[in-house]
Amino acid sequence: MVDALGQNHRRSNYSKLNTPYPSSVIYLVQTAGPISIAAYMRQCLTSPDGGYYTTNREGRDQFGQKGDFVTSPEISQIFGELLGVWLVAEWMMQGRKKQGVEIIEVGPGRGTLMDDILRVWKGSVLAETVSAFKSLASSIENIYLVEASPSLQAAQKQLLCGEAPLEEVVIGHRSVSKYSGLPITWCEDIRFVPNESNQTPFIFAHEFFDALPIHAFQSVAPSPAHAQALSTPTGQISLNRPNAEAQKPQWRELLVTPTPPPSLMTSTTATNSKDQKADFQLSLAKASNPSSLLLPSQSQRYKAVLPTPGSIIEISPESNSYAAEFARRIGGSKNPKPSASSAVPPAPHKPEPSGAALILDYGPSATIPNSTLRGIRAHQLVSPFSSPGEVDLSADVDFLGLVEAALGASDNVEVHGPVEQGGFLEQMGIKERAEMLIRGMKKSSPKEATVMSGNDDKAENEEENDVHTREKTIREAVERLISRLPGRGMGTLYKALAIVPERSGKRPVGFGGGLGG
Repeated sequence: MVDALGQNHRRSNYSKLNTPYPSSVIYLVQTAGPISIAAYMRQCLTSPDGGYYTTNREGRDQFGQKGDFVTSPEISQIFGELLGVWLVAEWMMQGRKKQGVEIIEVGPGRGTLMDDILRVWKGSVLAETVSAFKSLASSIENIYLVEASPSLQAAQKQLLCGEAPLEEVVIGHRSVSKYSGLPITWCEDIRFVPNESNQTPFIFAHEFFDALPIHAFQSVAPSPAHAQALSTPTGQISLNRPNAEAQKPQWRELLVTPTPPPSLMTSTTATNSKDQKADFQLSLAKASNPSSLLLPSQSQRYKAVLPTPGSIIEISPESNSYAAEFARRIGGSKNPKPSASSAVPPAPHKPEPSGAALILDYGPSATIPNSTLRGIRAHQLVSPFSSPGEVDLSADVDFLGLVEAALGASDNVEVHGPVEQGGFLEQMGIKERAEMLIRGMKKSSPKEATVMSGNDDKAENEEENDVHTREKTIREAVERLISRLPGRGMGTLYKALAIVPERSGKRPVGFGGGLGG
């Protein structure tokens, strides 16, 4: 098989890679030739044959200190609680719907975020909004979790539903929440979630978009005029007149190809020891393909970069599709007429736009991501092309791309952000909530219970030390979530984006607005 560089790769050369679980990736490359980064990510992350998220391997957990990465809900319960408060505030701003409310989370991980959100209504973290929380809880009819991994679905079910029975339904599986008795339904794609015009969906996407597949393209300078020819089965035919488009820079896709064996490597294919350990590498396609002709043409932002040869852009069609789906569920479709080319039914006409989507992820606020594909293992950055299926893969989110997709899908929504996570959480009251937790912890500390004999100073000191340790843990977690210092926190790196019904620019809470807009 010949790849984009014209190199001959035989099966025997690549049968022994650095992981025991890459067979689907190897087969795809060997049968289809060079593949897009999107196809590579899809195989590595969600393939039933060794996918990182879809394969349950004994003793491995992707999340937490013992896993590969830690997400905000695992850092502090306050994060999820504040997202629950955000939902309450948005629900109040939209007139306190009494029925038809549904909660959708895409990519729920272990279920920690949803667990914290649901606990808000059970325990009510803010005393002054107890009645509002109860009213909202009574208006919720369904909770949907969009999750492709059977093993993660099982973890979410155990955390959120406990021993409640799990039943199979048309779109997936269903159980009931241990907090409220509300039905929780799992499905593999948001398109399986019922979309009714009278529903009010509140959608959460936390560290979801960064794992969706991307395509990468590089701007290539035009070829010399003398090289313009047309390849035909009978040979090369010189063009009688210059091809105007060929005299301009063009996009070429960066494709995933196997790394040549050491005996075939040159100084241009292996530049350091880390590269030599990778099972795959990126190669520039020698000609345009359908993706390079179509995807970069869909935004003026990409067209503005094209005239600069060597420029690289990353585009995630699946990310844009999800953002558009969020917008249609909130504001109704721009074009509700069915399309003959689409197997997915169009979004229904929505007489009254309602609901909201909150996206939290990492990526630039105003630029196009480029060369951001990364591998993460045991909390360390590693090559995304080594140990496929055993390494988490992610790329920066193109937030402006999500904005374009949402506004292009519905006339009845507006988008706020992206704003830095640190500022968003501060506006939501993360510091105040931390102080509430600390005060409550100190107040409930049973110092009086430790003095049961005439001399129990040791027990009292241990209790005080424990309270001090927990207080320190709470403060350090909050600082990590909001810190803007490079390398010390997530306050600047992570962004928040909201999609809400069109309301003349009244800002949501956390984005510069209050309950009154």
